[in-house]
Amino acid sequence: MDIHQKTERIITIIKEHAPLVISYSGGVDSTLLAVLARESVGADQIVCVFIDGAEVPRRAVSTAKTQAESLKLPLVIRQGIPLSYEVQQSNPHDRCKSCKLKTFPILREIGDEFGYKTIADGANASDVEEYRPGIDASSSCGIIHPFIMAGITKEDIRMIAFRMGYAFWNKPSSACLYSRIPYGEEITNEKLRMIEKGEELLQNRGIQQARVRHHGTIARIEVMPDDMETILLHREEISLFFKNLGFSYITLDLQGYRSGSMDEALHFSS
Repeated sequence: MDIHQKTERIITIIKEHAPLVISYSGGVDSTLLAVLARESVGADQIVCVFIDGAEVPRRAVSTAKTQAESLKLPLVIRQGIPLSYEVQQSNPHDRCKSCKLKTFPILREIGDEFGYKTIADGANASDVEEYRPGIDASSSCGIIHPFIMAGITKEDIRMIAFRMGYAFWNKPSSACLYSRIPYGEEITNEKLRMIEKGEELLQNRGIQQARVRHHGTIARIEVMPDDMETILLHREEISLFFKNLGFSYITLDLQGYRSGSMDEALHFSS
């Protein structure tokens, strides 16, 4: 199918399943799903739900609010259920599964409040090709994935948003702060705040697609290749800032930014 056919397909799927509770992060995927739903079935047939928690950067919360308001998306923000002590300590490779299973009851509760039976998220066909245990967990709860159902990839989503004239089409990819900590290493609020503050500094220097991976005393910075020069130009400032956060060593990953880089260790050991 071409992009026009895929767009028609996703709209058909939305109409077939509306009204919808949409798991909304403010990212490109869930935002486009919400916009398509608003335009095809009306804002009174959807509710976007943002689940907040320790794993969510404060900047992401404010951005999601502002974006939903500008796009006229009905938004509800709820506090998430923290990970169990055992999961925080062990940080297993299927941690995302635990998060999704805790998120579902909140989405279901809001659905019951509005009288909406169907819950949808922005998972897409590209996600299926990567390690995403959260998708299976969501599916097991009955959450639907319209983009996957329509065969729409991440690239398709950006193209559709671009053709529709939405500025968020090229918004940098995002992921929860838990994904910056290697599997098997304990998740703590201190680590999450170190990561958040480090990434915020990079964003304030104009580097929007950045990850600060927390490896104990080492900060491994991932940015796009074109942004590496900016890192080097500001290396003294960045090094001092990161050391004040608690890191002893600050490194720049020469492979650059890539989604799910923490999963590479899983593939290497298999």
